[in-house]
Amino acid sequence: MSPQLRGMHFKAPQQQRGAIGLMAALTLGMVLLFMLLVIDSGRLYFEQRKLQRVADMAALEAVTRGGSCSAGTATTYVNASATRNNFTPGGTQKISPTCGTLVTGTDNLRTFKADANQSSAIRVIATTTVHTSVAGGLWNLLTKQGIDLDTQLTASAVAASPKGLLAQLTIKNTIITVTSSQSALLNIVWGGLLGGTLNIGVGGYQGLVDSQINLLSYLDQLAVDLKLNAGGYNDVLNTNLQLTKLIDTAITVLTANGTTTSIAVDGLTKLKLIAGSTQVKLADILKLQTGALNSGLDANINIFQLAEAFVQLANKNNGISASIPVNIPNLINGGVKIKIIEPPQLSAIGDPAKAKANPTLPGSQIYVRTAQVRVGASLSLPVLDNPLINGALDQLVGPLSDTLTNLLSLNLAGTLKSVLCLVFSCEQTSLRIFSDSKTISAVIEIGSADSHVTDYSCSSTSAKSLTAQTNASLIKVKVGSVADMDSAFSSTADVKVNPLTIVDIGAITCTGLVLKNCDPKTRKPFYGGGIGLKIDTTIGSLTTNPAPHIYLQPPDVKLQPLYFPQKTEQLVGSLKSTLAGIQIQAYKPTGSSVLGDLLVGVGDILNGLTTALGNLLSSLLSQIVDPILDNILKFLGIDLNKVEVGANLTCGQGGRAQLVL
Repeated sequence: MSPQLRGMHFKAPQQQRGAIGLMAALTLGMVLLFMLLVIDSGRLYFEQRKLQRVADMAALEAVTRGGSCSAGTATTYVNASATRNNFTPGGTQKISPTCGTLVTGTDNLRTFKADANQSSAIRVIATTTVHTSVAGGLWNLLTKQGIDLDTQLTASAVAASPKGLLAQLTIKNTIITVTSSQSALLNIVWGGLLGGTLNIGVGGYQGLVDSQINLLSYLDQLAVDLKLNAGGYNDVLNTNLQLTKLIDTAITVLTANGTTTSIAVDGLTKLKLIAGSTQVKLADILKLQTGALNSGLDANINIFQLAEAFVQLANKNNGISASIPVNIPNLINGGVKIKIIEPPQLSAIGDPAKAKANPTLPGSQIYVRTAQVRVGASLSLPVLDNPLINGALDQLVGPLSDTLTNLLSLNLAGTLKSVLCLVFSCEQTSLRIFSDSKTISAVIEIGSADSHVTDYSCSSTSAKSLTAQTNASLIKVKVGSVADMDSAFSSTADVKVNPLTIVDIGAITCTGLVLKNCDPKTRKPFYGGGIGLKIDTTIGSLTTNPAPHIYLQPPDVKLQPLYFPQKTEQLVGSLKSTLAGIQIQAYKPTGSSVLGDLLVGVGDILNGLTTALGNLLSSLLSQIVDPILDNILKFLGIDLNKVEVGANLTCGQGGRAQLVL
């Protein structure tokens, strides 16, 4: 041993007595403390686990049983499930559901979005109060927050339905190819509806016809552009937007698909140049049923139809009436006016079970329609100035005028009446042909052809069907005289058409032996009657209650629809026969003098004139039917020969609801 150690008198064994006992006591204390923490934390863990199980089961039951927050059934189902799992809602135990949908954000993460009108996903939040843990109490004490003997636990669960029932109806445009002459007319029609000059070539229009766009991608991109939550599709559909913004977003989506849609993009770019500042809502042309699964929007739609709907929707809102020149030599001076009364609803998506329960109830129905359009033409009649036709009319009008003069002369009571006319005045007939003008106004208003789901069957994926009721449009035909065609087309109010005066047998006051001194101010129109032209009638489908069509094995939503053409040729035939069958109306005499009785003698001549004029005007009006039906209406997505509606049906995956968040 070294001298230093000996000098310190170090006695190691004696000084270390009791150290092991102290260490044992400290270790035991630590063990007891950790055991307390484990038991206490385990108690909280099991309480939290029990609470989570209650929330999970309640969310699953609410979705499985089709709970609805708007109807209050979601709360009922959640409370019933919690009670069965020994969780009684009350003062310290609470549970509440929130309905909504699942959305995917720009970060590709799925989140829950609350929406009381939808129930494809339901979030349940359960809370309870338990005693505070030792660790929690010590922490609160050390942080000077005080000791709270109670702690609130919260559990959240989101359950969603598996891929469910979805049905889609689509109105089809009949245009497959676009020729150079059609592209020129399309530029006039679409440009006129937007109030500008459009210059899209054949390739641009054909690119639109041949291209498709995915609605889900389009609405997601639109939500991003508008800085809205992606997946909040009802917000996107019901937001007032400038037409240019809708076109910009469509271009963005198409460009992302590669160069194959570059021609379509060129057409949309030129359309944007004249779109102006008109604001529209997509919900007016695309309809998502209230509470329907947002996944139903994962469907494709034709770009040409979408662009066409954009144009018509803008025209409905901008109040412009398009003027389309129709060149018919010696007949029309001016053009045909077009006004969109109601834009088309191209596509509708929803749950066929809800549509079956309420086929025509807004919010529940799955309903599509064509546009409601007003077309008007002012037909100037320079043909009446043709010497040959004027000669034919003179041969008819001349005998009528001579007969009226002779009848009046016989009634003058000879010389006495003639002498009296030198001092006093006498009434003389005043015959006028086309006294108002030589312009006939023809207005055709085509109502919406529509279709809606009435039934479905999903007995198996290999045996499914969708039933839809399709109704042909009603056509209002008005022919006569419209004082101001521009003002008549400036609103959606019904156009008032007055009779067009063809023959006016009036009375005028004259003096002198030969009754040549006549005062025009004293003329009384239709004093002795006359004839005029007016048509104001409605043409409808000849089938009062057309039978619903059953689509057998319609493809799933997102695939090419199964189309069925509902034939309506009778509408075209009725329209042509109405315009070709002009009826001349006779005016009753407004006077009560002997002159009215004398007109009985001119009945045969008047009938001859009526027949001749009716035939002439029928041939003139019939010439405007084909250009309107075969050209203009086609480019508005309207075909009076048929209504072509496509159907899709997804019967769903089946199975139970799943916890998703």
